[in-house]
Amino acid sequence: MTAPFGRLINLSHVHDPATIALFPGDPEFRTDLVATIADDGYYLRHIHQGEHTGTHWGAPIHFHADGLAADQLDLDDLLLPVVKVDVRQRCERNSGYAITVADLTEWESEHGRIPDESAVVAWTGWDGKWGTPAFIRDQQPGFAVETMRWLLRTGRLGRRGALGIDTFGPDLGSDDSYAVSKLLYREHRISLECLANLAELPVTGAWILVGGAIYRGGSGSPATVFGIVP
Repeated sequence: MTAPFGRLINLSHVHDPATIALFPGDPEFRTDLVATIADDGYYLRHIHQGEHTGTHWGAPIHFHADGLAADQLDLDDLLLPVVKVDVRQRCERNSGYAITVADLTEWESEHGRIPDESAVVAWTGWDGKWGTPAFIRDQQPGFAVETMRWLLRTGRLGRRGALGIDTFGPDLGSDDSYAVSKLLYREHRISLECLANLAELPVTGAWILVGGAIYRGGSGSPATVFGIVP
C-alpha cells in the first residue's frame, strides 16, 4: 500500500535503561520482568518511568495548575507543521547558548515566515550526545526568554503550537525558574523534548505527529514523535 505522504521519520530515542537520560530528580526508569514465554506462555514487563522520561511531550498543566491536562487537549494540538532551526555551530561553541530572535529572523530570511501555530524545533546537536555523560550537564542550550516572547507576540506559536528541542527542554539548562516553559505552556501549546534524529527532519515543509499514551490528568507522556514528510 502506498502512503498518502512521502515518508515517516522517527524523532524519538529508544527507551533503554542503559542509555536513558533522566532530568535530575525525575523517577528512576526501570523495567521489571513479569512473565516469560518459558514459564507463562507469554512475555510481559512492568515499565516504571515518569511522564517526562526520554523523548516526551508536555501539556500546559505541567507548569500551570489551571492549564489543560494531556487528556483535555485536542488531537489537532498533537499534529502541527514543523520548522527546524539549526543552531548546532553556535551551541558547539557555547553549550549554554540562548537561541535569539535574530536566529529565527535569519532563518525566515532564507525560508520564509514561520507558519502560525507551528512546532518550532531547535536542532542544537544534543541528540548526538544521547547515551553519554555529555548529554547530562547544567549548561544545556535553550530558547532565550525574549525569543519566546517574540514568538508569542507575533502569533507564530498562536494558541496551539509547540517548541521542540533535542535537550531536556526549551529552557536554558542554567535556568531553574523555567521562564520559557512558563510562557510556552498556556492555551493549547506543548513542548517536545529530547528529540532524536533531527538530521533527517527537513528544514521546512514537514509535519510533526506526537504519539504516546494519553493519561487522564497527565502532565505529558513519553512519546514516539513522528516527522511526516510530504
